[in-house]
Amino acid sequence: MKKNYYLKKNRTFTFVRKYGWIITLLIAIGGLWQPKLGLLVLFIMSGLLITSFFTGRYWCGNFCPHGSLFDKIFLPISKNIEIPKPLKSKPMIIGFFGFFMFNFIRKMINIFSNWGNYDFLDKLGLLFVNTYLMVLITGGLMAIFVTPRTWCQFCPMGTMQKFSYSLGKKTGIAKKTDKKITISNPDLCRNCGLCSKVCPFQLEPHKNWNENNQFDNVNCIKCSTCVEYCPVKILSLK
Repeated sequence: MKKNYYLKKNRTFTFVRKYGWIITLLIAIGGLWQPKLGLLVLFIMSGLLITSFFTGRYWCGNFCPHGSLFDKIFLPISKNIEIPKPLKSKPMIIGFFGFFMFNFIRKMINIFSNWGNYDFLDKLGLLFVNTYLMVLITGGLMAIFVTPRTWCQFCPMGTMQKFSYSLGKKTGIAKKTDKKITISNPDLCRNCGLCSKVCPFQLEPHKNWNENNQFDNVNCIKCSTCVEYCPVKILSLK
């Protein structure tokens, strides 16, 4: 893959996507002085798990504070090269999820042993603050030296969203509420591949339309970047 195959195009089309990164800094940096700010992550986790049940990884592409940070702040200085295949492989995703959850639960058990103490909420908040800070540093470095959404390939929250989405599909609810990238007329497609070149996840919509003329990929974050830049305006999210 050529180094300049992927294009740096604006991905922040809404107020939340333009300025959501402020929440990341507020929690990751401000939380070091005010640990209770980390408790905001509980609401973020609730939001992503609920929305993913109905429409997959929509949260990642439209509301995630880290996603806003990667797309707004790091994209201009990113190398924006191809994501190494090992980082998005199943062993990596499952292995890192297991490693992350083991450590998270272990720390959570230790914190809950202080239930009832005056500093319980501070300790609980600090756990989420440290997690956000770790993602800020690790994800930020990957964003600069690889591509902005590298961390998102194996993000534990992204994995949890896929579990929730799977449950939503099994119950039949997601089939009624899900939105997917849709092509109105495949015959009008120029096969220019621009939708793939601007995709934050480096997916290939133009090669993978299903029988309903939709891009049915569990990793699609439904950010509508491909919709915005389609030269013939035949893509939509519906």
